[in-house]
Amino acid sequence: MRFNLSEISELIKNRRTIYPEQFSQRKVHKEQIELILNNAQWAPTHGNTQPWRFHVFMEEGLQTLSSFLGKTYQDLTAKEDQNDSKLAKLIRRPLLSSTVIAVSMKRQDSEKILELEEIEAVACAIQNMYLTCTAYGLGGFWATPKLIYSEKMNEFLGLGSKDKCLGLFYIGYPEIDWPESHRKPLEYNTQWISK
Repeated sequence: MRFNLSEISELIKNRRTIYPEQFSQRKVHKEQIELILNNAQWAPTHGNTQPWRFHVFMEEGLQTLSSFLGKTYQDLTAKEDQNDSKLAKLIRRPLLSSTVIAVSMKRQDSEKILELEEIEAVACAIQNMYLTCTAYGLGGFWATPKLIYSEKMNEFLGLGSKDKCLGLFYIGYPEIDWPESHRKPLEYNTQWISK
């Protein structure tokens, strides 16, 4: 075996969503973020298009993101549909985090590769980010509020009209015990076909 399979299996099974409200004030180092992003780039990608793009918000950048999210939610949501607690959460979460990464898909100019396959590649990159955070003992949270799919978000990140932001990935040191979880046994969702 080339790698320790039991350690890899434990790493995968220990990946958790840990929310910014559960982060401590301890800061994540830039070098850790660089490794998280370098590992993200090793996700599978059809045609080797490497469609992922990252915008990293740290320090004062977190306030810039917070302000943008609050204003954009108010601009895009009809007054009667606005929810004060949702707005407060959008504004607060970047400020509770050490780093927030906007993860986007850069659409291939020729559009030879299906858009769905490019989105899938970026989702795999995000899983690599999660696993690297887990190995570091860092909390990660992949958030997808509706406003990230808007033109305003594309403008904010300098993305093209065919590109898509696919999530905000919040990172911080957890202030809680590492959460437990479980999955259904394999027989609930697997069919074996041998002929």
